[in-house]
Amino acid sequence: MGVDQPPGRILKLTVCYDGTDLVGWQRQAVGDSVQALLEAALARFEGAPVVVHGAGRTDAGVHALGQVASVRVTFDHDGETLARGLNAQLPPVVRVLRVDDAAPEFHARFDARSKRYRYLIRNAALVNPFERMFVWHVPQPLDHRAMHAAAKLLEGTHDFAAFHSVGSDTSGSIRTIRASDVRRTQPAAAANVLHVDVSAASDLLAYEVRGDGFLRHMVRTIAGTLVEVGRGWREPESMVELLQSGRREKAGPTAPPQGLFLVGVDYD
Repeated sequence: MGVDQPPGRILKLTVCYDGTDLVGWQRQAVGDSVQALLEAALARFEGAPVVVHGAGRTDAGVHALGQVASVRVTFDHDGETLARGLNAQLPPVVRVLRVDDAAPEFHARFDARSKRYRYLIRNAALVNPFERMFVWHVPQPLDHRAMHAAAKLLEGTHDFAAFHSVGSDTSGSIRTIRASDVRRTQPAAAANVLHVDVSAASDLLAYEVRGDGFLRHMVRTIAGTLVEVGRGWREPESMVELLQSGRREKAGPTAPPQGLFLVGVDYD
């Protein structure tokens, strides 16, 4: 016999946000979190408190292009109407891109099969003020080819304890990375509207990574270590020894939060 489901429906929300002035995804005692803002907006439709579950708990200052959340509700508004209503209540830094009905047992975090992150580095003498809250400014020359070679060595199933900051509530540090690379990228389309110098596109590096799960500060610590490779402070091959060591103090610094984006979440 199956387990009876509580009354109502499960909604799957796809959300993007500018995390600059937010305390992160998870609700905190002080400050605006994405979770709390969504719960407050949804409670006005539900007429009672609701609990929103996110696929990933992004930190303060981290952004999202495609965060996914799930919530159980009893109201019957269609997805398009609900998305408009939620966006009318949310601050401009948080937008609900779409709302879909999901299976009764769907959970945004536990059903996720992989997550995709991007870390942006502006490798130039100056950083444009319009992008300063969305990139890590590294003025020293970086060898992006060496960084790419180092990033590829992280693909596969490994113990990522060396890239794990304390304070995580996850168990174990073994994760599978399905794709990991560094590439030069193009500026956002908005750059033309803002009259940003698009000739600087070659100075924008993106670390792209996709995996079945990530430890606390894992992507940012990898980014910090890759920058050390790019500066010639360590060889690309040292990533293998670093993984084997399992020692956080042997890795590079935790890169600042503003360069990190949760790009998307994959489900079956």
